[in-house]
Amino acid sequence: MSAEEPEDGSPEDDENLRYFVRIGQTDLDGTKAVERSLTEMKGIGKRMARIVADTAGVDRTATFGRLDEDEIDSVVDVVENLHDHVPEWMANRRNDFFTGETSHVIGSDLQEKRRHDINRMKMISSYKGQRHKRGQKVRGQRTKSTGRTEGTIGVNVEEIREEMEEEAAGGDEEDE
Repeated sequence: MSAEEPEDGSPEDDENLRYFVRIGQTDLDGTKAVERSLTEMKGIGKRMARIVADTAGVDRTATFGRLDEDEIDSVVDVVENLHDHVPEWMANRRNDFFTGETSHVIGSDLQEKRRHDINRMKMISSYKGQRHKRGQKVRGQRTKSTGRTEGTIGVNVEEIREEMEEEAAGGDEEDE
């Protein structure tokens, strides 16, 4: 039996179940365990989800949609103020370029910050920015044999068959 399945499966439990729990701009699955459901948010992994559940005082294996409003509110509060509850080395936005502050960014804010960072690298023409501009690998991966985007290099059998059929059909029409 997994942590997501209800113990008895009775229908009156389904009436109290919230299928979606909204944190920020993200809808989380209320039928999963708290820890697993929190990992669906951008910026929260397994370890961070465990810390959020422990800090909020919630059983991390409990079904997220079956929690009381107070418990859900405490989880939402911890997630929104994550930089206050985690050590500085665990934050995903350390020593921000513009503000110099350390924070933990989640959800669509994380995607926006990442896009902004990539655009800044492109504008100042750093090595990583140049790689991003060209669409090449950025983090030192091998590029001799992987990451090719020009399509297949080998023989396209279907295309050859179609050309042969067209030639045969064209040759039959000329004979008549």
